[in-house]
Amino acid sequence: MTDPFITGYILFPALIFFARVADVSFGTLRIIFISRGMKYLAPLVGFFEISIWLVAISQVLKDDAMPLAFLAYALGFAFGNFAGIIIEEKMAIGISVIRVITTRSGQNLIDYLKESGFRTTVADAHGQFGEVSIIYTVVKRKDISRVLKIVNRFNPKAFYTIEDVRSAGGPMFDSETKTHLRGFGKVSRKGK
Repeated sequence: MTDPFITGYILFPALIFFARVADVSFGTLRIIFISRGMKYLAPLVGFFEISIWLVAISQVLKDDAMPLAFLAYALGFAFGNFAGIIIEEKMAIGISVIRVITTRSGQNLIDYLKESGFRTTVADAHGQFGEVSIIYTVVKRKDISRVLKIVNRFNPKAFYTIEDVRSAGGPMFDSETKTHLRGFGKVSRKGK
C-alpha cells in the first residue's frame, strides 16, 4: 500500500505536471502542423492532445484534489509550451525562404551557396543608402543555420530575413540528396 503523503504530494502532482506538459506540447505541434497545411497529422495529434487534457483536468477538478495539483497543472502548461517549441525546432519541418540584402558584391556568397547545393535567385535593387543585391534561397528549415553561417562568413553585415513557406509549386528537392533545390536559377536584372 502506498503512503497517502507520497501519493497526494508527489505522485499525483507529478502525474498532472507531465500530463500537462504532454498535452500542451501536442497542442503546440498541432498548431504548427495546421499552419504548415498538414491536414492529416494535425487532427491525429489533436486527438492525443485533448485525450490527455481531459484526463489531467478531470483529476485536478476532483473534490479531493490537493492545491499542489493546481500548481502542477499551471507549471505543466508553462513547461509544455517550452517543450513543444523545442520539439518543433528539432523536427524542423517545412521549407523557408531566406532573403539576404547585401550592399557589397554578393557574387562570392552566391557562388559558395551554389557550391554548397543551394540554389539562388538574385535581383539588383536600390536601397536607402545605394545599390544592393537581394539574394533569395529556398531551403529546408533544418538547413537555415548552415545558410546563415555561410552568409555571415562572406558578408557579416548583410541584412537577412527568414520566412516560412507554406507551399511551393514545381520540383524543388533533388530526390537523391534531399538538400539540392531545382527550379530556382540565378536571375539578374542588371540591365546595364
